[in-house]
Amino acid sequence: GIAHYLFTPLAMAVVFAMLASYLLTRTLVPTMVRYLLKDEAHIYSQTHDEQTPPLNTLLWRIHWRFNHAFERFRAAYQHLLALGLQLQAQVFVRTVALGLLCLALLPFIGRDFFPQVDAGEFRLHVRAPAGTRVEETERLFGQVEDVIRRVIPAKELDTVLDNIGLPVGGVNLAFSDSSTIGAADGEILVSLNKQQHRPTWDYVKELRRELNAEFPDLTFFFQASDIVTQILNFGLPAPIDIQVVGRHPDNYKLAQQIDARVSTIPGVVDAHVHQVVDTPELRVDVDRTRAEQIGLTQQDVANTVLYSLSSSGQAARNYWLNPQNGVTYLLAVQTPQNQIDSVDTLQSTPVVVNGQSAPQLLSNLATIHRGTTSTVVNHYNVQPVFDVFLNVQGRSLGAVAREVDQVLADVKKNLPRGTFITMRGQVQSMRSSFWGLGMGLLFALVLVYLLMVVNFQSWTDPLIIIMALPGAMFGVLWALFVTQTTFNVPSLMGTIMVMGLATANSILVVTFANDLLKEGKDARTAALEAGFTRLRPVMMTAFAMIIGMTPMALGLGEGGEQNAPLGRAVIGGLVGATFATLFFVPIVYSLMRRQQTREHSDETLA
Repeated sequence: GIAHYLFTPLAMAVVFAMLASYLLTRTLVPTMVRYLLKDEAHIYSQTHDEQTPPLNTLLWRIHWRFNHAFERFRAAYQHLLALGLQLQAQVFVRTVALGLLCLALLPFIGRDFFPQVDAGEFRLHVRAPAGTRVEETERLFGQVEDVIRRVIPAKELDTVLDNIGLPVGGVNLAFSDSSTIGAADGEILVSLNKQQHRPTWDYVKELRRELNAEFPDLTFFFQASDIVTQILNFGLPAPIDIQVVGRHPDNYKLAQQIDARVSTIPGVVDAHVHQVVDTPELRVDVDRTRAEQIGLTQQDVANTVLYSLSSSGQAARNYWLNPQNGVTYLLAVQTPQNQIDSVDTLQSTPVVVNGQSAPQLLSNLATIHRGTTSTVVNHYNVQPVFDVFLNVQGRSLGAVAREVDQVLADVKKNLPRGTFITMRGQVQSMRSSFWGLGMGLLFALVLVYLLMVVNFQSWTDPLIIIMALPGAMFGVLWALFVTQTTFNVPSLMGTIMVMGLATANSILVVTFANDLLKEGKDARTAALEAGFTRLRPVMMTAFAMIIGMTPMALGLGEGGEQNAPLGRAVIGGLVGATFATLFFVPIVYSLMRRQQTREHSDETLA
């Protein structure tokens, strides 16, 4: 999915950084220790008064005091671990129960595809009743703009740009992300002061309430303004797109029913049917027999009406090249609008016949009828489609999508023949990305376990090592819950990253305990000494990563909200994994290695 393009560079950077660090720790680091730590090795090899630092320098005094404080902390940790090993069965059961209780946090976290980015701007789409003239639409936009300026303080407002109606000319609207479909539509782009402004979403929430209350006849919906959200929506104006596909004549009514039902779901805002089917039209029915008798075709009549209403530049473009400056100018002919103010004046439009000097009136060749029609007709896989767009506010995208699925499941029970309903947009991408990342996480766990089985030549040691991973998962859950962050693609990437770090720290403890076990010590003593001895490297690794991830977790800088979930997941996972590595892994090691200790004791007695 899209996560592949966004996070492949991150994954490649981590992989090659780890490979380079592994190479340097095996070559350069031992060499530097050999030449740079001669004095430290000499000092530590001598006996000196533990109450005073070996050297009376500022750096050594800081180092000495920190080391004494850490030794007191390590002694307290050893006491707690020894107490836990004495009650290892009870501690194991209670820890597992506490971990299962942490799963109750899942419904409160929610799921999103990507976090919202405060770009300091927003796009408001305004839709007046069908048939509203562009002059009236402009007046309504002025009133809406007054409300915007009333809600947003002048010192926080930078630019307000209105874009009303459709462009005149041969512009292919398929290449535009605008939802404007006629003279009754338009967009307002609001840019806030980059130096000082409240969160953009606070203003959006307030404007939704104010505008819907003051203009009940207008339709308002906010669209993505930043490039990231536009890409994630794949050009759609909302993250959820419910498509009613098929040729049945009642599909528009079905789309309206869906719109009415999903609008009652908590968290759903800006729900609307995109297509407008009641736009007034004037249908010109040409008498083909009469037109053919005087040498005209239906296209000739249609072009004449088009020239009068929209200028000749719409169908037959003529250009004049200015020889003085080399600039080309469009030459177009159009009847003044004040001369076509009714159907009667339109019927008086002269239709020129080639080869004849006297033109024919439109009323002699065609009949004009009033009616309604669709402003725009959309298709998906050739079939006509009606779109119901939904925005989300105050809830996660995944929670809203689940309730929308329930509504659609009920609607699908009585669908007309040949009609089907599907949900597309950001929701579809979110679900496919979550599935892919979930399978990637599972594959990573299995691969790491099998690699450790080959390395340790044992099935038990890798199983003990990965006991730190549930602690990492529970730490991720608590970090996301406390920071009010949803599960999304960045936080899942952070979860995958923290699994490797948790495994590395757990390996330090288990390998040292195995060495002590080979020396003849029992499993409980080996677990206790391994935790006590490996406390410093485990803490150093965890704190170094936590400190490095803190700026990212705070979401500092413009667009920092996008990567903040990754940093928060890594920090929470490392905190949970560190506790699991220092307390839970030694207890599991002691429990699973008891039989091996007994066998070793029996061999010694024999």
